[in-house]
Amino acid sequence: QVQLVESGGGLVQPGGSLRLSCAVSGRTFSNHIVGWFRQAPGKEREFVAAIKWGSRHTVYADSVKGRFTISRDSAKNAVDLQMNNVMPEDTAVYYCAADTIIWSSIRDPNQYDNWGQGTQVTVSS
Repeated sequence: QVQLVESGGGLVQPGGSLRLSCAVSGRTFSNHIVGWFRQAPGKEREFVAAIKWGSRHTVYADSVKGRFTISRDSAKNAVDLQMNNVMPEDTAVYYCAADTIIWSSIRDPNQYDNWGQGTQVTVSS
């Protein structure tokens, strides 16, 4: 079982930056996938980015590619999401999730059994 705790959310102006962190504890494996998802009011939970725990291979949603960066911090045992040039449409509750799933399924939130509690990100002037 893997436990996940998100932090770093808050209010940020359009064009600004924010860094989210997902602290990972419990038993992890090199083939664990850690993903970031987000859910805006009235919308379904959507994929943002994911990283493979062992290889650090990454993938991004088209909507955040070039603006967001997912990375693994070995010292903190965490997966961070650096958000740059944020836009109002990035406003959502951001969740991290982890599981041992096949790479082709990483964008499907239903494939993940382990979730954090979420952190609110609001982009507004």
